[in-house]
Amino acid sequence: MHSSSRPDWPAILVFAVTSVALSWLIALPVWLRGQGLADPFLGLTAAAMMVTPGLGVLAALAVQRRTLGRRGARAVLRELGMWPLRPAARTVWTCVAVIFAAPILVAVGLAVVGVLGVASFDIVTFSGFRQLLEASVPAGTPLPPVELLVGVQLAMIPVGAVINAPFAFGEELGWRGFLLPALRPLGVWPALLISGAFWGFWHSPLILLGYNFLESNVLGVVLMIGACTLFGILLGWTRLRTASVWPAVFAHGAFNASAGLGTLVVATDSPTPSPVVAGPLGLIVWGVFAVVIAVLALTGQFRADRVNATLGPDPV
Repeated sequence: MHSSSRPDWPAILVFAVTSVALSWLIALPVWLRGQGLADPFLGLTAAAMMVTPGLGVLAALAVQRRTLGRRGARAVLRELGMWPLRPAARTVWTCVAVIFAAPILVAVGLAVVGVLGVASFDIVTFSGFRQLLEASVPAGTPLPPVELLVGVQLAMIPVGAVINAPFAFGEELGWRGFLLPALRPLGVWPALLISGAFWGFWHSPLILLGYNFLESNVLGVVLMIGACTLFGILLGWTRLRTASVWPAVFAHGAFNASAGLGTLVVATDSPTPSPVVAGPLGLIVWGVFAVVIAVLALTGQFRADRVNATLGPDPV
């Protein structure tokens, strides 16, 4: 984790094994009950799994215990991107920006879905959302104006980002707090790609149940690895630019909070698209991620001289 000319592979291995093993252990009851996505405890299981990368970091720190005393607690917190916030203004404003940027990425993906005709949307009468609401209450139950409910849902996304932050922190402490800096001696791009790919692989206990893509097979895992690699580059960029894990935490929380945007705007007569293509992490959103990454790369945002020195040196 601390600056070095090569990665601390024993600590990285302990982190990887611990986070994956604990995620499978937590998901094991869902697998044993055999109800798959219908399991009533699936949401709770997914939330509990988000803690495991943070526990993996603690295991990795235990491996590094001989060097912890020399570095001190303050240095460890800095290396994990937790504290202090330096530069503070950049970190705080990046956190604010990503809370709004994450749902914009989802919205752009939905716009592309609509343009390609993969699904149809109704942003005037919100017919699909209205139908969903009416089906969820007894017939004849009066409902507030659907436009008001949509507005409330949209306004709640930033609130949801904050509510989701404690859960996202458990993951981001591992992926962008520990793993990305630990891999930095390999270079900026290898560190971004490997940490993102491993993040996707870590989701396997849920993905193999059909979570996200309805593909309970290797294809689902490969799709998750691809999605997390691309999104992980964007989250990793915030870590590289600010030396703080907090922008990634809030971006992760905001993305999760906005993943259901399509439900608000889908039309009643819309075809049902495959989540592989049009889901929040589907192939169309991959394209949105890729365009943003390309813009960042072309403007030099991943250059070594723009990466905070606290994340470790470039390879020599």
